[in-house]
Amino acid sequence: DMEKAVDYLRAKGLAAAAKKQSRVAAEGVVVAHVEGGKGVLLEVNCETDFVSKGDVFKGFAAETAGLILKKNIPTIDSLKDTRKEDVNELTLKIGEKIDIRRFENLSLSGSGQIGAYVHTGKIGVLVEFSTETDVNGNEDFNNYVKDVCMHVAATDPKFIYSTDIDENFKKREAEVYEAQLKEQGKPEKMIPNIIKGKLNKLASEVCLLEQKFVKDPDKSISQLTNETSKVVGTEIKIKNFFKYNLGEGIEKKVDNLAEEVAKMTKS
Repeated sequence: DMEKAVDYLRAKGLAAAAKKQSRVAAEGVVVAHVEGGKGVLLEVNCETDFVSKGDVFKGFAAETAGLILKKNIPTIDSLKDTRKEDVNELTLKIGEKIDIRRFENLSLSGSGQIGAYVHTGKIGVLVEFSTETDVNGNEDFNNYVKDVCMHVAATDPKFIYSTDIDENFKKREAEVYEAQLKEQGKPEKMIPNIIKGKLNKLASEVCLLEQKFVKDPDKSISQLTNETSKVVGTEIKIKNFFKYNLGEGIEKKVDNLAEEVAKMTKS
């Protein structure tokens, strides 16, 4: 009975998918998708690097990113609901837990461009650039967008402007600096002044516009932006950005082969 067979396999598949939900899925892929003035950055996880490199899994992630823009899906929960059956089918097909973990999207409010860059599926970047006039066809502007996106991927900016740094962030950094200096055995009297100096340099480390351009450390991203603005004939502003590192914040299970063998031998 083919119909009963299909129903049986579907039921078994859902049960198998449910059992796999307790597993750790820290591998996967980060994808970026841009259509016109909209862009989305998405992370989809699986359990092994082998599966993450497969065309089926990568195709599912790319399709999901496109779906977010096409249907204007607002939240990760609504996205998971939309793709629930597809996730179960994919889990049954490849035998691993699949988790649509998170996404961010950007939309232009005027002229400009949404830039995107993905490095080996492990690091993904989405950046919003605004301009006073439409210069998307300008080669210098397009190269600038690509360079800034690659810069964000290569560095780890937390803010755009130095004025964006909040007091809580400074306080946390000061606490880390203090602990490091004490660990290094610095004299107690010197520590406050050293911390003050480090905080003064903080903007050049964590603010995108203040950072040294990775392809040309003699200039900052702010200087690069001003130079490009003059070349293309319109003011360029970096309005927002997102960066994903695959699996960040997920505690990966570390397998110890010796311990596994020992357990099997005892049992």
